[in-house]
Amino acid sequence: MGCTAEAANLATKEIMFGPGKAVNAGGVAVSGLEMSQNSMRIDWTREEIDAKLNQIMVNIHNTCVKFGQEPNGKVNYIKGANIGGFVKVAEAMMAQGVV
Repeated sequence: MGCTAEAANLATKEIMFGPGKAVNAGGVAVSGLEMSQNSMRIDWTREEIDAKLNQIMVNIHNTCVKFGQEPNGKVNYIKGANIGGFVKVAEAMMAQGVV
């Protein structure tokens, strides 16, 4: 669930905080998985969907850690999600020849 700007400031006070763009990805991913099933006309089991969603969320966490690592060893998930999202879009644009 989204937080107010004041609540998001808690992240600067060394309280673990998952930014909206990262935590909202689970719902978006499940919608994408549903569309994939529909277009391929297949049905995945609950366990298969859970495994796919788990891998997506693990990848998001790893991206946040990769790009959000601070010199003091803490992970800034907001920074990591922002940079990770930018890199993903930039790589897609380059792959399409836009850049």
